[in-house]
Amino acid sequence: MRILLVEDNHDILANMVDYLELKGYVVDCARDGLSGLHLATSEHYDLIVLDIMLPGLDGYSLCRRLREEARRDTPVIFLTARDSLDDRLQGFKSGADDYLLKPFALSELAARIEAVLRRSQGGGKRTLQVADLCYDLDTLEVSRGGKALKLNPIGLKLLAVLMQKSPHLVRREALEEALWGDDCPDSDSLRSHIHQLRQVIDKPFSNPLLHTQHGLGYRLAESADGV
Repeated sequence: MRILLVEDNHDILANMVDYLELKGYVVDCARDGLSGLHLATSEHYDLIVLDIMLPGLDGYSLCRRLREEARRDTPVIFLTARDSLDDRLQGFKSGADDYLLKPFALSELAARIEAVLRRSQGGGKRTLQVADLCYDLDTLEVSRGGKALKLNPIGLKLLAVLMQKSPHLVRREALEEALWGDDCPDSDSLRSHIHQLRQVIDKPFSNPLLHTQHGLGYRLAESADGV
């Protein structure tokens, strides 16, 4: 699942990123309202965690524009230190799905994210699918054409990012950041993991799904051009 965090406090943001990535989420970040709105309207996210007091554009306005102008129904959890009833009502009127007061425990944030995602998805299974390749995000089971496939933890994370972005190209830099943050082991690490992933999801099958665009990145799709 892919989550956007919009928070201007560096320490709070870093703590949320570390915790949620350990929980298996793919996390993008913005430090101000306008950057958050751009990401929220140009990319696909399963949920947005949104601070209210932001530079450039406050959370209320961001959420309202997301709903009314961009027509996006992405679930939104507001974060704020403002705990009056009027503040909470304004948040819900702006289009929020939940409201979490600062300071908060990261475990509570994760629990609220899971609850909102369950409601937004009708309690169904979280499954990614590209062609006959399926990935159950709840059980971490991967199959292709009904045949179970075995991947290591990095392979699972790499596959999740590629499937969530499918059929679009994912740049090398974006994949390295998703896997290792700023601490990428070396320039050949990604290539090695891509090779291992390809051996599992493509080699035993007639139609390759994982395509390399040399010098740019990788695409998971039925055809190399993503069409």
